[in-house]
Order: sequence, then C-alpha cells, then structure tokens
Amino acid sequence: MKIILSRKGFDSSSGKQANPIMPDGTLLSLPIPDNEDNNTFSSLHWEDMSYYEIVHSLNTRTLITNDSRCHLDPDLREDVRSRFPNWKPAFGQMNASLSHLRNQKVCVGDIFLFYGWFKETEMKGGLLRYKKNGLDAHIIYGYMQIGEIIERKQDVPDWLKEHPHYAYDNAWNAYKNAIFLPTDRLSLISSLRGCNVLKFRRDRVLTKEGMSRRYWDLPDYFRKVQISYNTNSWQKDSFKSAGRGQEFVMEATPEILDWAKSIIHT
Repeated sequence: MKIILSRKGFDSSSGKQANPIMPDGTLLSLPIPDNEDNNTFSSLHWEDMSYYEIVHSLNTRTLITNDSRCHLDPDLREDVRSRFPNWKPAFGQMNASLSHLRNQKVCVGDIFLFYGWFKETEMKGGLLRYKKNGLDAHIIYGYMQIGEIIERKQDVPDWLKEHPHYAYDNAWNAYKNAIFLPTDRLSLISSLRGCNVLKFRRDRVLTKEGMSRRYWDLPDYFRKVQISYNTNSWQKDSFKSAGRGQEFVMEATPEILDWAKSIIHT
C-alpha cells in the first residue's frame, strides 16, 4: 500500500490566500479558480455562506468575483451544491501529475491524504476574518482510499458527468486523464467511509511549530522511506517539503500506516 500526500485548494499562486479554518474547526479547502469549469464561487456553499462570500470576506482585495469559475476537485463535500442521485466523492488528475502517480504505481487500495495551506478565522463584527496571529500552516483536511480508477471517458457513470475532468476530451483521448473513486469503507478503520473530510485537530497539522509552513514535523520513521519529489528534503530536525509537485508518494510501512490511521481516526 502507498500513502499519497496530495496538495490541494487555494495557495499563494492559485487563489492567492489561505484556505480557512472556520470558527467551528471546519477545514474548508477552496477550489482553485479555473475559467474552463462550470462551477462558480457563488454557486458553492458552506452552511449559509457562498464560497464567494467567504473568499471576499477574508480578502476584500481578491480578484475573484461573484461569477468567477472554479475547479471543484477533489470533490469531497456532498452538501456544497445539488447532486445527481448516487453521487460519490471523486478526485481527477491529468497530464504530468497523473503520469507521476502512474510512474509511482499508485493503484486501488492506496490512500490519498489531502492537505493544503490553512489559516485560522474568526467572526469579527459579523464578518469572517483571518485571526490575527492565528495558526498559519499546512494541514491534512481529508482522505480517500482508492476503490476505482476510471481511465476512459466512456466508463464515466451518469452521476459523475458533472465532475470537471469529465469534459477533458483531449486528455481522455491521449490517456492523460483519470478520475479516482473511493472504496465504500476504509480498510484501516472499517467503521469509517472510504473517503471523507476532516475537522481541525492539532495532530493533523504538518507544519512544525514556529517555522514556515513548508517545514514539517514528520516522525523520524519517515526518514526510512523515499518520498517522491523530496529526495533531499530532510533537515536536521524537520522535513522541508518540496515547493513543486502535487502528490508526494511513499510506501506505507507499518509505522506510517499507524500514523495515517491516527490522523484519520475521529
């Protein structure tokens, strides 16, 4: 089995602001802007706020407008929009990033741990704001154990045809597109679903306390495995994660599986 640390959501280049740790501990990963997609920031919701309202409240200088389109992927939260019957979470990957997963022999049964750049928020004067001197870190916000990999457009079921990767005909035709679907249950913890989002918890923070967010506080047993894109990342007392690459793939040793299990366990 492999564990894949997969960086998603807003960052300093896509979205240009941090994803919010909502006041109730929700880790709300915001979909990156993409003019080719059908979803808009105003069409997606968390509770009674649209994603546009959340983005604009946190950053009044954002270039994102009410009509800006976004790439809802990985698509993990059922209640952000209306859904077809039989909807499931899904994650698409294509081109060089998909080739990397294939080269690393990522397959059914492997587990994605999705992480991103998050900052704490608070309600202030009735408005959502980033919390002054609040936590600013890379945090794991969700997981997916791979149950199926769809690699041909004709195999996409009707309920999945709203996923943004369905429309990428050129990539499908060149065998450079795929959609990952989850298992029904998580093999590590059979009481849990094969895919879900996670709320904020201190042990889900990757960033080492007191350091910039790329410097992670991974247990020493991670030094024993190769982590893709991170050949020379180990420092004396921290792990400096690579600035490029969407997925960091590693073999799941028994110790790393126990770590992943503890991260996911509710």
